[in-house]
Formats: sequence, C-alpha cells, structure tokens
Amino acid sequence: MPAAVQTPLVFTSVSKRFTAGNRVVSALQDISLSLSLGQVTALVGPDGAGKTTLLRLAAGLLLPDSGSIASFGLNTAAAGEQLHRLIGYMPQRFGLYEDLSVLENLNLYADLYGISQQDRQNRFAELMRMTNLQKFNQRLSGQLSGGMKQKLGLACTLLNRPRLLVLDEPSVGVDPLSRRELWQIIAMLVQEFGTTVLLSTAYMDEAERCQQVVLLDRGQILHQDAPAGFHRLADACSYQLSSPVLGKRMLQQRLQGQPDLIDSVVQGDAVRAVARPGSRPDWQAIFRFAEQVQIKPVPPRLEDAFIMLLLARHDDKSPAETACFVPGNGSRFLATEQPAVIEVEQVDRWFGSFQAVKKLSFDVRHGEIFGLLGANGAGKTTTFRMLCGLLPASNGRLRVAGLDLRKAAAQARARLGYMSQKFSLYGQLSVKQNLEFFSHAYGLRNRHRLERIAWAFQEFDLTDFADTNSVDLPLGYKQRLALACALMHEPEILFLDEPTSGIDPLARREFWTRINSLAAQGVTILVTTHFMEEAEYCDRLLIMREGDILAAGTPAQIRNRSHSADQAPADTMEEAFIRLLEITGEANG
Repeated sequence: MPAAVQTPLVFTSVSKRFTAGNRVVSALQDISLSLSLGQVTALVGPDGAGKTTLLRLAAGLLLPDSGSIASFGLNTAAAGEQLHRLIGYMPQRFGLYEDLSVLENLNLYADLYGISQQDRQNRFAELMRMTNLQKFNQRLSGQLSGGMKQKLGLACTLLNRPRLLVLDEPSVGVDPLSRRELWQIIAMLVQEFGTTVLLSTAYMDEAERCQQVVLLDRGQILHQDAPAGFHRLADACSYQLSSPVLGKRMLQQRLQGQPDLIDSVVQGDAVRAVARPGSRPDWQAIFRFAEQVQIKPVPPRLEDAFIMLLLARHDDKSPAETACFVPGNGSRFLATEQPAVIEVEQVDRWFGSFQAVKKLSFDVRHGEIFGLLGANGAGKTTTFRMLCGLLPASNGRLRVAGLDLRKAAAQARARLGYMSQKFSLYGQLSVKQNLEFFSHAYGLRNRHRLERIAWAFQEFDLTDFADTNSVDLPLGYKQRLALACALMHEPEILFLDEPTSGIDPLARREFWTRINSLAAQGVTILVTTHFMEEAEYCDRLLIMREGDILAAGTPAQIRNRSHSADQAPADTMEEAFIRLLEITGEANG
C-alpha cells in the first residue's frame, strides 16, 4: 500500500481566512504538516493562534482556501462520506445534547454513523466499560459532571472506531482525575488499536506526553518537534529557588523585573525561574546572603520553551518583567490577625432529594486568596452561587462583607465581583457595549462611569477590540473582558469560578499577576480551579468531595497530608489532590 494511503493526515501549504465584521482574519497561513501513524500529536499555542481552525480542517468540517488536506490518501475536499468513517472529532465542550440522556446521546451518534442496531449493544457496552459510565445511562447529559461529560463526548466520538481521533481541548474544565482517565483511554486506543490522535491543549504537561508537539502562533507553525527537542531549546536556562526567609511569594516578586529572566512561577514551596538563552543571572545582586536563597539548576520542560519561543517572536514584555507588589516578608498577612469577610456556617444545599452541599463551614479573611478545589460535581460552583447571592442556602448561615445573605443579598452583591466558569457576558454585544452595560448595571454614572470604562480599555489592552462582538474574541481576551466587567465597580471581594480554564500559559501568568496585585491592594479573592499549579498561589485551600470538606489548610499542609506509610508527602498539588481522593475511594467511584 502506498505510503500516502497509510499517512493519517497531510496538510500541504494550507491557508484559511474568515471575515469578521469588516476585517478579513487570516486564521492559518501556508501550513504544511504530516502526522505519523499510531502517534499522539499535541497542538499548542496562544489563544487565537488557529488551533481550532486547523482541527476542523483536519476533521473535514472546513475546507481550505488554498492548499490541500489528505487523510489516509483521501482529499478532504472530495471524500467527505468516506472520511466520516475514518475520523472521529470531539469539539470543545464535548458536542453533547444536554437535554438527552447518556444512552440517547449514544443512540443519536450511532444513527449519524449508520451503526446497525445489532452492533450497537456490543459497542455501547464496550464504551461504557471504558469510560465507567454504566450506572448513568438514564441521566441527562446536562446533569453530568464535567468529567463525565468529557468521557461521554469521547464515547460518542469513538462509536465508529475512528483511525484518526481529533480532540479540541478535551480536558478543559475537568479535574485532574478526569484528565488522568482521559489519558489512560488515549493510551489504550493507541496501543490496542493503533489509533492516531491529534489534540489541542492549553496544558503543557499534557503536551509532554505526546510523541510530537506543534506550536502554532498567528496562524503559522512556529516550531514542531518531539518534547525532547523543545527541551533542548531551553537547556541550561531553568532554575529552582527557595528561601526559608523570603517564602515563595516574596521570592517570585524579587525575580520579577530582572532583565536576565523571562519567567518565574510558584512551584510547591519554591519558585521556578527561566533565564534568557545565553544569559547568566547575577543571583548575588538580586539576593542578600542573609536571605538564605538556595538556587539549583533543574531540567528544562516544554513550557519553558513555549514561553521562550513566543516571547522571542512577539518581542513582548515577559511575565517575569511585570511587577506585582506583594507586601510583607513572603506572607501577605497573618490570617489570624485579619477579619473574616466571608463566613460559611453549617450550610446545606438541596436540589430535590440530592444534597449538593453538606454542613459546610469555613471563613475567608480580608486580602486573602482562598482556593476552593474538588473533583467535578464536588459542590464548588453551588457554593460559589450561594455566596454570590444567586442561590439561597437550604440551611445554615452565610455572611459576605458583614451582610447576612438571607436578609441583604442585593447589598452584598453590590460589594462583590463575579467571574463565572462559563463566559457569561453578552456575545452579540461588542466589547465596548459590554463594558457600558456592566458599568450601568453596577450603578456607575456620569464621569465616574466614563473613567472606569477608559480604565478597562487601558488596563486590559482591549482598545483594538472595542467594536468586536465578544463572542468573536480569542479566549484570552474573553477572559480579560470578563475580569474587567467584574472589576468595573471596584469590588472588595472577587469570586473567580475556574477563571483560567482553557487559556494558554502566558495568559495564565498575566491573569495571576493581576490577581496577586489585587490581593496586595486588599481585595479578598475566592477562586476555584482545576489547574493545580494555580492552587499554589492561594494562601489557604479547601478541598471538597461530594459537597463536604475533604481537606483544608495551606498548600504545604495539604501536600503534607497526602503522605502514607509507603509514600512520602506529594511534591505537587496535583499529586496530593489525586492521592487524597484515592484515599476516600473517589478515584475508583
């Protein structure tokens, strides 16, 4: 058989353009790419790089404006029906019909694929075992947790046993356990069936698992190689720093603005720093001897090269050069010395016969970054909605900014900002119209209103998108706009429900620079996240399981709690999170 017939996917000089209002957007420019049989290839890049466009072209859902695309020797412009049997495509948000049950979704996809009634029973049983969804056949997909939706979406995609599997951000919005299960399924498909996989991801640790990584930027391939090839680009540039005197936050602050550094991120109780290629940071000039800073070189990782390549091309200011003032000697405050501005006492929330939150009690103190973690369906978003006055508690007491939410929910809402898990602005309104609407809704008037809108445009670099409908914004700019609207009235408390879900590492760093700066100014922040590295930025954490408290404490205390007789304490928050859930049996539930 000719090699071309065996090649899962070949892009030859492919370009694709779209019209957005009066602008012509060049989504992809002269892309040439070839996938190897039975390999997993990751597509990475900043928001708006063209990843989703490339995946839709690969799946035959779009046709190129110029160039050609072939899958297993078939041209996608002419062989749509044949490719439908060879390629499986799972879009962002999993492509499910939320008003249909698990079984009804499977039957709908089986109809679309032309699978006979005789074959369905065996395939459904096989996929239910693979995804562990057997007990949920009759549940509406809209009532599934994010991790279950992910697995059902994958099961629907795999019904026709595709030879090429195309996945667009399959792990966005799902917890670490669900991400791990997804990768177990992908590994099984590759090993047992020789499936070729092309997926986009915002998580560089996932790209590290792949045989090939393609870095897209502004519609062009910036670099393509195995993960080890990316590592070589950042060789001898990465360091780990720790100090018992400064602590991780002050340590990171001191590294920001250093000309020889392009990146610094909190990593456990230490800080990971990345130097510019060919430079040698003068550590003695940055730190005093009495600060006892320990510095050791560490192996490079793909994320280091990702940031290095993008900053070199854009000539942008790096995250390490964005100053973020954090007072104190490594700790923003002593929690016991600060007043509680959020108080939760013995709170229940029932939905019919289902108890989503169970006797929950905790407090959050002034200027604190407080993290709320848990697997999908643990009750985090329900807790958030109750604290924002959007959902009443069934029992218990909730106080926000000194106000009882049973008696003064409207007054409390006026003192807080809320950025929801799903982009909740008005998609058919422009950026300017969204800012005008939210400033008016928050009661801003006249000159003050105009000043805050001008502040939002400047602070979040939104001027170039003023007349763009928010639905057409790249994900990172949607996030900027959502945060700008949440801060329009200068709230003293900010609720962030999975605010960085799906955005790239550079945008994630920019976001946390802003959050640390807000906390330094005294804003109290309550955040949920599935990205466990972000949990390290929190002063304290609460891990929920099935509506109850599984663990609480500082990030270091949580990691130390995850040890057992035959295991040392976890090195990372993700490892600690999974271990704690496994101890309670949730990982196998």
